[in-house]
Amino acid sequence: MGTGSAGGTVRSPQPAGPDRPARTARQKQRQKQRQKQKHSPHPRQKRPRNRLAPPAAALTVGYLRATAALNVLGAVWVSFGADIRRHNAQDHFTPYLLTAGLTSGAVTLFLAVTMRRRKRAAWILNLVLSGLLTAAVALGMLWPDIRRHPQNWLSLALTAGFLAALLIARREFHAKGDRANPLHAALTAAAGLVVTALVGTGLVAATDARRTAGLTDAAGYALLRLVWLVPDGTAFASIAVPGWVDLAINAMSTALFALVLFVAFRSPRGRALLCPRDEERLRALLDAYGERDSLGYFALRRDKSVIWSPSGKSAVAYRVLGGVSLASGDPIGDPEAWPGAIGAWLDEARRHAWVPAVMGASEEAGTVYARHGLGALELGDEAVVDTAGFTLDGRAMRTVRQAYHRVLRSGCTVRVRRHGDIPAAELSALAARADAWRDGPSERGFSMALGRLGDPADGRCVMVECTDGRGDLRGLLSFVPWGPRGLSLDLMRRDRTADNGLVEFMVIELIHRSPALDIDQISLNFAMFRYVFERGSRLGAGPVLRLWHSLLTFCSRWWQIESLYRANAKFRPVWEPRYVLFGKSSELPRIGLAGARAEGFLRAPRLRRRTRT
Repeated sequence: MGTGSAGGTVRSPQPAGPDRPARTARQKQRQKQRQKQKHSPHPRQKRPRNRLAPPAAALTVGYLRATAALNVLGAVWVSFGADIRRHNAQDHFTPYLLTAGLTSGAVTLFLAVTMRRRKRAAWILNLVLSGLLTAAVALGMLWPDIRRHPQNWLSLALTAGFLAALLIARREFHAKGDRANPLHAALTAAAGLVVTALVGTGLVAATDARRTAGLTDAAGYALLRLVWLVPDGTAFASIAVPGWVDLAINAMSTALFALVLFVAFRSPRGRALLCPRDEERLRALLDAYGERDSLGYFALRRDKSVIWSPSGKSAVAYRVLGGVSLASGDPIGDPEAWPGAIGAWLDEARRHAWVPAVMGASEEAGTVYARHGLGALELGDEAVVDTAGFTLDGRAMRTVRQAYHRVLRSGCTVRVRRHGDIPAAELSALAARADAWRDGPSERGFSMALGRLGDPADGRCVMVECTDGRGDLRGLLSFVPWGPRGLSLDLMRRDRTADNGLVEFMVIELIHRSPALDIDQISLNFAMFRYVFERGSRLGAGPVLRLWHSLLTFCSRWWQIESLYRANAKFRPVWEPRYVLFGKSSELPRIGLAGARAEGFLRAPRLRRRTRT
């Protein structure tokens, strides 16, 4: 019996009669489905794709963008026009028009962004609003005074055309939102209205020039200002507050409205974190293909999700932060199955309106990602040391050699062990010491850090411990496996009072003992923007490169950018470029913010922790 690639199972001739073997359960089920579909009075057929849908969807986005621009420009032009200034003695009307015009423009632009991401909820909202507006304009045309003006006919044509484009492109807007968004938006609106009303009431009561407003009148005035721009004299005439108070209340209502819109349309969060079954499958792929990527083992972080290729021979590990589906490193598994995993990951991002991005991909994986429509930017270089060719001899290694011998003479010794060879109590003590030496409240790292230490499942990891002459622990390094004969740096901690050169001493000792561990190559820290530091200070560097070098040098005062490059360059490694992959260049700021959050440089407030599912 043979198996076809796409046409199902090809059976060899079977004898008729009672000697014919019974069909399998799957074959019987398929036969029942075919018979049911055959005898169905209305067999289900796949609908052909509407060729007008994609251009109609693009037309709706362009219409919203143009409307947003006209709203903003119209508000500015009207606010500063001569006719307005002549009737604007108290300088109140201009801020009101600016607030209303800018708010409507910002809301329309926000709807354009959500429509460009093909969110279904945005399509429904625009359909309802455009339908109501079209009906209102059409009813207004029944009056002769309205019907005789050409601009009203143009308005009816535009709104009706926008409504028609929405209906034609309905299948293009398929991105799902979080089911809890309506409830969260309602709670946000209720809580925000209470807070802004209290603040507005306090402002009105404190700034009323006539001192006649009680708390009830002040609250009513503030609430009315939150939902409408009240002309002078039409309501609460006894209250006289400065113009900036009215403007401040209107600004708060605008901010609250924008927040409610954001909560209502935000993309769903990724909650399906790495489960034990997925981790087991990933480890099997790493055993077979782990030597291809030094960052492969970091896919086992348990705050990541994983999506598989149809064949199950490859997977993409990612994490969703701020509406960005952030993958790290190369896909895990067979390179021939990479396109299937990448396609599944991109399809999931489109379904949920996530922005796809990859941090730290190699050149090989970046080429495959680029075939799926992603752009690439060089992020930096990974330092890889060939243990067989490493030597401390030569003038170029003079500084490292001196630091190594200085620490050696101080009486420091190094111990190298697999995590699985360390007793559980001792491993827990080492993890506690590493936490005590940590710089900051939480672990940093995402694409090149495991995020845990001392887990029994990580027995093949390597621990490097350094003790001084008195036997006190002064530093430790932890490396994750990189295939069968490689290591990749995961954790680097040392006592802050230890001498300089302690880390270099531990790395060199590990290199010297690598033959006993059957290790051929070691991946050290990642040097972000290495080419800028290497070429920016050279003779003949251009003005743009020099400016970029000065900016990164300035930022290195707070973040270890240049220092990591200098520390890695001491070992004269082989530099392997790493790339960031993105869909559109306009999304790079959002991707950078998500990457900074993932790596631990920025922390967003959270009310609850995500749990494993």
